[in-house]
Amino acid sequence: MSRMSRTDRTDRTSNTDRIAVVLFTSDLRVHDQPVLRAALRGADEVVPLFVLDDGVRAAGFAAPNRRAFLADCLADLDAELRDRGGRLVVRTGAVVEEVVRVVSETGARAVHVAGGASGYALRREERLRTALAHARCELVVHDAVVTVLPPGAETPTGSGRDHFAVFTPYHRRWEAAGARAVVAAPRAVRVPERVVSDRLPSRTAVKATSPALATGGERTARRNLNSWLSDTASGIGAYENRHDDLPGDATSRLSPYFHFGCLSPVEAVHRARRKGGPGAEAFVRQLAWRDFHHQVLAARPAASWSNYRERNDRWRSDPKEIAAWKAGLTGYPVVDAAMRQLAHEGWMHNRGRLLVAAFLTKTLYVDWRVGARHFLSLLVDGDMANNQLNWQWAAGTGTDTRPNRLLNPLTQAKRFDPHGEYVRRWVPELADLAGPAVHQPWRLKAQDRARFDYPTPIVDLTAARERFEKARTSTPVH
Repeated sequence: MSRMSRTDRTDRTSNTDRIAVVLFTSDLRVHDQPVLRAALRGADEVVPLFVLDDGVRAAGFAAPNRRAFLADCLADLDAELRDRGGRLVVRTGAVVEEVVRVVSETGARAVHVAGGASGYALRREERLRTALAHARCELVVHDAVVTVLPPGAETPTGSGRDHFAVFTPYHRRWEAAGARAVVAAPRAVRVPERVVSDRLPSRTAVKATSPALATGGERTARRNLNSWLSDTASGIGAYENRHDDLPGDATSRLSPYFHFGCLSPVEAVHRARRKGGPGAEAFVRQLAWRDFHHQVLAARPAASWSNYRERNDRWRSDPKEIAAWKAGLTGYPVVDAAMRQLAHEGWMHNRGRLLVAAFLTKTLYVDWRVGARHFLSLLVDGDMANNQLNWQWAAGTGTDTRPNRLLNPLTQAKRFDPHGEYVRRWVPELADLAGPAVHQPWRLKAQDRARFDYPTPIVDLTAARERFEKARTSTPVH
């Protein structure tokens, strides 16, 4: 059964389902929440359920930054539900077992959940369907909740392919399809009193988080969205021209809230378009990119950790170089600045992500999976579809049709941090170097270099480029 037809079934859920379960996953909100609204239409009472899933922990995906941010999101979701007379039920364990347990405790006739794109989400859905069938309970999967369009809703006409591998034709189809209407937040949520809940997780209980980690939750997300949409100087009004500006930081910083579903991408598209202008269209295009990656991963789940396009790379593995890259000590200030921002905030500017990924995979010629794992260990918006497929784009093993593209960190620095403000913000050792000279401290005189406790470059750019080009041209490309 297609994902679209599964969504259509939600409107036909019988009104005799007195109790329904809403399994929250990556949709931690009450505004524009089709899963919750459909459950409320088909039942007298609902159990808003979140499972602290042992499977996520076992997979190593429960990184400290995301666990802390999740705690904020769950506390906020609980508060929003309580404002409507309900509450959030939290359980800990294997997700399928906990859902079945709640169904058994309540006699629920339906479980509603948002459709996902990752291999883990799809396997979870199938295990739930099987287990709930034995309990005589229906699983209702809703699409266009985590993404604007359902993955797989649009496929190349007449090609026989199950997904788009190139963004531009996908974007044309995405624009033509349009977004669904926004769903109003419910006024009341009735939860069975007898359902018990574990304690909500606490942000303060999570150790080793980034010092400047953002605050999670739907209310914070909506305030940030409102502020950004109304800001014509450095918000959406400036986005088209300044989204790559490293020191200006004119990005929306909304990616963590989209990742956890505190914000609806559908609502964001509608609101941005009502605002109008080039900045709004550039922002909507980024949401289309997000959908593009989700539809690729849904069709090719193995691309989480395997090359989408095999290039037969002979990756190098130099532990000292990798450690220097992770620590922000490569000797290339703009690379180091971005890596230090990641460690400090659990977030990195989008241009920074691109240039540090290119540096690792093309300059150091290190396997993209090394970088992807490090990002997932820190990024609060560590999304499997976007993280992995953007890394593959940078490495030349993904959907990019120009796999041999190299990004020179010095050229990138001069273009996107021309006065060195971003570098001085994150590499304080070089704060006394004025202007663009901060990007090449190795060119200072020896006595001047001695004043700065900063490493020399770990690799020569010219030699690295020659090494990469030789390696790529000596192996077959498929």
